[in-house]
Amino acid sequence: MGCCGGDEDDDLLKQLLTDADPNTASNPNPSLASSLSSAGVLSPMNSNFLALASKDLVRAILDLLPSADLARSACVCRLWRAVASDREMQERAFRTPWKVHRVLGEPSSAVFWRQPSLDRFAISHRLRRGDTVASLALRYSVQVMDIKRLNNMMSDHGIYSRERLLIPIGKQELLLNSTCYIELDEHAKREVAVLYMEGGPDVKANYHSNNAVSERGKRKILNSMKRSMQVDEGTAEYYLSVTNGDPRAAMLLFTEDHTWEQQIRERNLF
Repeated sequence: MGCCGGDEDDDLLKQLLTDADPNTASNPNPSLASSLSSAGVLSPMNSNFLALASKDLVRAILDLLPSADLARSACVCRLWRAVASDREMQERAFRTPWKVHRVLGEPSSAVFWRQPSLDRFAISHRLRRGDTVASLALRYSVQVMDIKRLNNMMSDHGIYSRERLLIPIGKQELLLNSTCYIELDEHAKREVAVLYMEGGPDVKANYHSNNAVSERGKRKILNSMKRSMQVDEGTAEYYLSVTNGDPRAAMLLFTEDHTWEQQIRERNLF
């Protein structure tokens, strides 16, 4: 705790740990002393865990965690899950690494918040006459292949059937104090937090991803992956999320994990 809040936080934690067992201060029993020796371990399996049964205290602590640790904390108990699953908490952990001011809209799954990597963000560029993939790559200082990959484009000609392109974030400084909108892009087939350099989403933009069109598109991809991978919806959704909405990458990652599990089982047999 000292590395996060200094000596005052250490004293507060010690006080809470002591208060969790009111007999500690007056009973010099060796078994109690032994219990206190593990005071640094907070677990539902010991009485020290009662010190973190206050919702306000849990919120103050979880507010310091990155997204991955925040997701893990939801597995501790019902109280922690309620706090860790709070929309404001999840958004804060998602945007803090990049110093984004706000992230508006609701993702199709809470799994979206657990991967706050830079490729979860993109710039919305409204296409104009004369725009090419190469010129946009030069303008935004990114690679041509990265633009194609993000927008699910097989060739440069795909630009002519669209009104906009999603551009990868080449410089994270662009996100500083910005407001992004969660969208499931119709062409890119992936959910990202979109940054608008000029204005914001118009009536055609789908930054509320519970829109019927977005839900149908997402459902179609999930059903296809469930059939191909022969897994339940939760598993398919997980692999699609950790690969940033790329079905091919999701299939490849699932195959690698499945192969690894088979190898472990074979080793255990001998």
